[in-house]
Amino acid sequence: MLARQTTVFLYSFLLGALSLVAGCQTVPPVQEMSDARQAIMAAKEAGAEEKAPAEFEQAVEHLHAAEEALTQKQYLSARRDAVTAKDKAIIALKLSETEDSP
Repeated sequence: MLARQTTVFLYSFLLGALSLVAGCQTVPPVQEMSDARQAIMAAKEAGAEEKAPAEFEQAVEHLHAAEEALTQKQYLSARRDAVTAKDKAIIALKLSETEDSP
């Protein structure tokens, strides 16, 4: 009887875990998109377009890729690109701030 209860518990746990993973892929990455846009705006305001053009352009390209993936409901790709866009924008921002230092 204990073996059956354990088996039922494990199957229930596995089903719950799979549902959680599937749910994460079906929800649009709203927060990640917002974070990426804000980071890009901050980098732009710091002059990253001129001071760190390669990194800034990479951030913008990843944001565009995330937006395209979002329109196609490819939420996992959109989330990945949005996070990468934010990371690239932060690098561009830091490079811009470093360039201003004496």
